[in-house]
Amino acid sequence: MRITKRTNIAVRLLMYCALNEGRLVTKAEVAARCNISENHLAQVVNQLSQLGFLNTQRGRNGGLGLERSAAEICIGDVFRQVEGGLPMVECFADADNTCPLVDACRLRDALSRAGEAFYAALDGVTLESLTCDNFDLQRILAPVACPKPELPAVQA
Repeated sequence: MRITKRTNIAVRLLMYCALNEGRLVTKAEVAARCNISENHLAQVVNQLSQLGFLNTQRGRNGGLGLERSAAEICIGDVFRQVEGGLPMVECFADADNTCPLVDACRLRDALSRAGEAFYAALDGVTLESLTCDNFDLQRILAPVACPKPELPAVQA
């Protein structure tokens, strides 16, 4: 099973938001910390917002945050909805299938079961289980603090 770039970005984005729960994060911040192009990220933000995984706020104090708690976000659901039912192989596609073996192929059934097992394994994973007490992940995705400018000493 190969995961699309969009799903990869979606999971990184959700993990970043989960680790920063309680504050809104910016697209620029996520792009920098997660090594994602801002253009690709913007598309995924839009999709995750429409799917009910992200809350977005515009404006000067705007940003992104989780729409639900990390414990309520099932990674299997994220994969299914972001992938949008993309066929695993050509023979699963209705319109674009040109394979002459479809009627006799036994691999198709095995691949279908493998895909179901893949999603079933992800159904047992929540966003919280990926991020809670994951100190290595927290260290990698920690926001880079901007150094505060030093104020000149006040002379009395």
